[in-house]
Amino acid sequence: MKLYIKQKVFSWADKFFIKDEFGNDKYYVEGEIFSWGHKLHLYDEKKEEVAFIKQKVMSWLPKFEVYIDDALAVEVVKEFTFFKPRYSLRGTDWSVEGDFWDHNYMITNQYGQIASITKAWFSWGDSYELEIAEGVNEILAVATVMAIDCVMEAQNNSTIVTSNT
Repeated sequence: MKLYIKQKVFSWADKFFIKDEFGNDKYYVEGEIFSWGHKLHLYDEKKEEVAFIKQKVMSWLPKFEVYIDDALAVEVVKEFTFFKPRYSLRGTDWSVEGDFWDHNYMITNQYGQIASITKAWFSWGDSYELEIAEGVNEILAVATVMAIDCVMEAQNNSTIVTSNT
């Protein structure tokens, strides 16, 4: 299954659609801007919530939790590293690796590739292609990718810029 995510999805206040390979709306994502910590809601095409992503605010490094059916499904945590970003996916046997800054990475487990996300050059506008392996929990895969992007955005926003005045 291939899904497409527009490039500007990484804004907390945005509302946007995730489209299938035929350009049809498959999921709808809506962020909360006035809340304690960042929160995203993932809805299906019937506008029913299928996943909820929330920031764990009392943590040293960015950490987001993904809930499906009101149960914690996975926790995406930015690990402490000096050079290359690394994320752990707690609650699953999945691991993630690749070039996160260019949104070119994959999620795997001991049996192989679960999902991959790459820049989609020949699609509707600037977007990313999310390819999910057959038989994989699609909602969990989409929500996990969204949570990884949330962690990356939270890390970018927490960088302190100083100036000499």
